[in-house]
Amino acid sequence: MASVDSTGSSVSGRLRSGDLLHAGLAVALLLGVWTVGGLEVSTGKVSSIEAMNGSTVLLPCTYSSCIGIENLYFNWQYNDNGTLIKLCEALIPMEGVEPKVRVSHERVEFVGSSKSNNISILLWNITFEDEGEYICFARNPKEKNRNHSAIFTLIVVDQMKEVDNTLTIIIVSALGGVIGLVIIVMVIKAVVVHFLQKDDEKNKECLVSSSGNDNTENGLSGAKTENKGTPKA
Repeated sequence: MASVDSTGSSVSGRLRSGDLLHAGLAVALLLGVWTVGGLEVSTGKVSSIEAMNGSTVLLPCTYSSCIGIENLYFNWQYNDNGTLIKLCEALIPMEGVEPKVRVSHERVEFVGSSKSNNISILLWNITFEDEGEYICFARNPKEKNRNHSAIFTLIVVDQMKEVDNTLTIIIVSALGGVIGLVIIVMVIKAVVVHFLQKDDEKNKECLVSSSGNDNTENGLSGAKTENKGTPKA
């Protein structure tokens, strides 16, 4: 009986471990699907920008969701040494409906559109105090309030750095020289071929004319011979 109990317990243990494995796989698949189709916000391929003091800059941000949005909430915040200052916020009821944006900063302007999933803002007349991190945040109740954020860094400078284009100029000049050399070689080749063709045509004409003259002379000499050999009546 003891052996039977031990066998039964081992079988039941295997069944439980199999069930746990299947449950784990199911959870992993669900999490994978949720991650792929979940809400995401992005500030683009470049996450920072340098701008001159007194200029106007665009703080870009777009959102995406594979399963769509409903009452999507978003806001922009400025990280002031750990203190988050809200710049603007709004609610997008559904796709294609433009939000009513509440702006909390006098130099901030919303320039996005829900038609293009764009929630970007403009910051006018920037100063050195505006330098730092700007956070674009969004939350989608349709995805059980899934939220996501992206950071865009603004660097304010007194003057823009001059880009050293020496290497670019050298490369472009070298390429231009090579292309020019190739063109010159092709032109010379075309001229040489043209003159060679003309010489061939002249040689052919000379051969034709000389052969024609030979035939004419042969004909005249034959006629003279015939005339000399004819007896007088």
